[in-house]
Amino acid sequence: MTTDFHRIRRLPPYVFEQVNRVKAAARNAGVDIVDLGMGNPDLDAPAHVYEKLKETIGKPRTDRYSASKGIPGLRKAQAAYYERRFGVKLDPDRQVVATLGSKEGFANMAQAITAPGDVILTPNPSYPIHAFGFLMAGGVIRSVPAEPGPEFFHAMERAVQHSIPKPIAVVLCYPSNPTACVADLEFYKDVVAFAKKNDLIVLSDLAYAELYFDGNPPPSVLQVPGAMDVAVEFTSMSKTYSMAGWRMGFAVGNERLIAALSRVKSYLDYGAYTPIQVAATAALNGPQECIAEMRETYKKRRDALVESFGRAGWNIPVPRATMFAWSPIPEPFRAMGSVEFSKLLIEKAEVAVSPGVGFGEHGDEYVRIAVVENEQRIRQAARNIRRFFEQAGTTLHNVVPLSAAR
Repeated sequence: MTTDFHRIRRLPPYVFEQVNRVKAAARNAGVDIVDLGMGNPDLDAPAHVYEKLKETIGKPRTDRYSASKGIPGLRKAQAAYYERRFGVKLDPDRQVVATLGSKEGFANMAQAITAPGDVILTPNPSYPIHAFGFLMAGGVIRSVPAEPGPEFFHAMERAVQHSIPKPIAVVLCYPSNPTACVADLEFYKDVVAFAKKNDLIVLSDLAYAELYFDGNPPPSVLQVPGAMDVAVEFTSMSKTYSMAGWRMGFAVGNERLIAALSRVKSYLDYGAYTPIQVAATAALNGPQECIAEMRETYKKRRDALVESFGRAGWNIPVPRATMFAWSPIPEPFRAMGSVEFSKLLIEKAEVAVSPGVGFGEHGDEYVRIAVVENEQRIRQAARNIRRFFEQAGTTLHNVVPLSAAR
């Protein structure tokens, strides 16, 4: 049987797997790796959410197929969140659909709106599903910068003028995974105006809406008057409530696009397990102090990372949001590229990070560092890295191929 399947052929090699293999080999050898690679929250979900889950399990009818678009109470809770957080009114029946995490929502929206050869504008670097969801749906990707500045709009102008066929959609992700950059409401206003003028769909990933550190809550694109005509926004409970494994997210916004996503989903799944949806409803409707506590924990870790890595000789730009730092590879190692440098960090410093090229070719001079270990472990990582940097000057002669460094 051939393994050269069409959709698989369109996907590039999974570069994170190369680093994961080195990490697994080190762990199998008994090495204590400080893992700052995957953006996998290590904090607990709120206690009242667990209690609601336990209370609901085993109740009559909760083991049956659920609702693909989400139970009504959950969709109402998400609409209430948007109203109190952003001042945006949503119809829970027509403008909200629950997804199995924002990743599934993005992938199925791509299936819903993409014809073979359709051009999609996606940030580079960006979270992989933003591009690969459309590639798997038969689309073509054209890159725009991840930074929400003038060059972003220049790139969109060029794409509209020169792409054949003309782009159908643009993907936004602010606060950004992986770069941690943020956008303001003026930027969203300009994007919506551009989209309306050029008949573009706007797909906004707002998974990190509550992970901000400067006292300035990130806005929603749907706050822009008229955005509902062109935009859908995806959010997730994974980071906000530390519920990553529960797989619960939402798509909200334009009725026609939400209907298209709901229809595709209706053929593919019966929704999340009902007790999880009930517990997620309790998270959205219940006390929200847990969000401020989570935010403060990540802020302390961010500060520990920037301070301790800086003392170790690696200056990290201070992220204003997300659980990530987007860090230039130190100059002596930059020519290696992000995959080889990430492998080297595991082997020589016992620290795992994510290679920037896994988020797009424009990320190859960076690595993404996730603050998913406690402050003590982050400082341990910094000590290991400092020792590695001090030894590298004499043992690695600045830049060498990895094979020669072993």
